[in-house]
Amino acid sequence: MTEFRARRVPIHRGPAAWNAILPAQHPPVEIESDQSADFAVVGGGFAGLSAAERLRQLNAGARIIVLEAGRLAEGASGRNSGFMIDLPHDLASEDYSGGEFDRQRRLIDLNRKAIAFAGAAVERYAVNPAYFRPVGKINGAVGEKALELNAGYARKMAVLNEASEALDSREMHEVTGTRYYAGGLYTPGTVVLQPAGYIRGFGEGLRSGVHVFENSPAVSIRRNRENWLIRTPAACVTAQKVILANNGHLESFGFFRHRLMHVFLFAIMTPDLGGEITRRLGGSSRWGITPSAPMGSTVRRISGEDGGDRIIVRSCASFRPGMQATPGDLRRARRSMQRKFDRRFPALAGTRMEHAWAGHLCLSRNGVTVLRKIEDDMWAACCQNGLGTTRGTLTGMAAAELATGLDSEIAEFFQSEPEPARLPPPPISTIAANVTLRWKEMRARRE
Repeated sequence: MTEFRARRVPIHRGPAAWNAILPAQHPPVEIESDQSADFAVVGGGFAGLSAAERLRQLNAGARIIVLEAGRLAEGASGRNSGFMIDLPHDLASEDYSGGEFDRQRRLIDLNRKAIAFAGAAVERYAVNPAYFRPVGKINGAVGEKALELNAGYARKMAVLNEASEALDSREMHEVTGTRYYAGGLYTPGTVVLQPAGYIRGFGEGLRSGVHVFENSPAVSIRRNRENWLIRTPAACVTAQKVILANNGHLESFGFFRHRLMHVFLFAIMTPDLGGEITRRLGGSSRWGITPSAPMGSTVRRISGEDGGDRIIVRSCASFRPGMQATPGDLRRARRSMQRKFDRRFPALAGTRMEHAWAGHLCLSRNGVTVLRKIEDDMWAACCQNGLGTTRGTLTGMAAAELATGLDSEIAEFFQSEPEPARLPPPPISTIAANVTLRWKEMRARRE
């Protein structure tokens, strides 16, 4: 009899601030008694909810259960930067544009398919449109090297017939209210999310046809003759087919051991700055900047229904194979990001941050995604390589198509990749990864 026991359940450091700044959620619906299902989805983030929605579309009348370990939007889906990006965004490359022409072209088309799928869910479930804004983003540049990276990325996108617009320092100041940036590259296809608002609205809408259980972590998965038995602390789900949409925690169940890289990025968020302060700052009330160099700082400004007039800075990576950031990691990152904030916004320097948190990313050494059948009647939609919003949506859709027995354009694309490469043995992998991350941070420190 096949059995997989979770060695750990998700543990997060700091609050999921995107969720904390929204109105309180309804009380959780927790699994309290044994259940049966045609399909069970483990994980209630971008991948898991997208898988459940696609299963609902393809399997009329099927009983579908989603098991989320915590509350919706309290995990990684409430701890990211909130960009659903359509263009190539390879974190391992120098300027995000890794890959061959044909593969990049196909990936752009698939990313837009994911964005359209998410937009349809927003419309179907009446999610607040303020949480899903197709307004594009800017790659911000401070130094000459970063300006060159932007120019190179623009040239590569032009070859792909993709539009972009270079911004000079004056235009960046008009957008952001800060004179810190020497230039930027605007690309129009990104959707800017209030990620917790999107996930919460999506999850609540799904409840009309899907059983979504929160605070219900899967602690073991066991195969009997015909079904999978998913045990939670309170009950058992018997399911014909299972989709694991738990990103890096796929490894917690013993899959792809020593092949998944567990990295944490950290973020800080100001309190609600209020009208007078934000008027003094100037610039637009909403914008999003990703760094031209992948190890730089992501910065966003939000307002109104997003959860107040606030600024968010996200940076500072740590490799933690145990899937838990340390208090020291968070303290170091908080100090570093406060300095980054103060440099960018000298008029607001010293502002005490209301929230600081860690967010878990799962990457592979060779940049591949885990989207495949991993056991009889079990599929994985995991290892999003730092692209959890778009890639998670894509892999969730595709896993549902595979579980339904359909050919999947998305799955065909990702299954053409090799397996995630094996990592060096610990502690070599941990030391090497963190030294590399610190070196890249140092090179990109102004960015």
